[in-house]
Amino acid sequence: MSNEYRIRECRREDIREVIAINRRCLPENYAPIFFEEIREKYPDLFYVAEVDGKIVGYIMCREETAGFDLPRLKAKRRGHIISIAVLPEYRNRGIGKSLLAKALDSMRERRLEECILEVRVSNSIAINLYRKFGFEIVSQIPFYYLDGEDAYLMKAKLAS
Repeated sequence: MSNEYRIRECRREDIREVIAINRRCLPENYAPIFFEEIREKYPDLFYVAEVDGKIVGYIMCREETAGFDLPRLKAKRRGHIISIAVLPEYRNRGIGKSLLAKALDSMRERRLEECILEVRVSNSIAINLYRKFGFEIVSQIPFYYLDGEDAYLMKAKLAS
């Protein structure tokens, strides 16, 4: 098994593998059309990680409008990390970190002001990774997940 991987934009033909990773790694799953719509609308915010031609992880994000910046009277634009996953046998190689870095770089290129995400309160590994990228816990969302677990809403500033 190679230690080398590459990060690239998700292509239409990758969606089936992305969905398989989502279903294997995460208890919350989206309809296939949702993945396809996000990829079509935000191709520069949807990445996959490849090892020896096999997709082993992904990050799926979108851009949102988040209220108004009152002094400038314009809508605030932010990124939202919808889902990120790496197959268990490919973890601890920096793949998740690289996917996250690439997505955040793309958000900065879009000149988004901040990024948000939701994460299970029990997922300390993910929370620690997000903190390394400047995310902070903003609030706790009760019963966010289908199994009743709470989520933390985390946010990071992107614009200086």
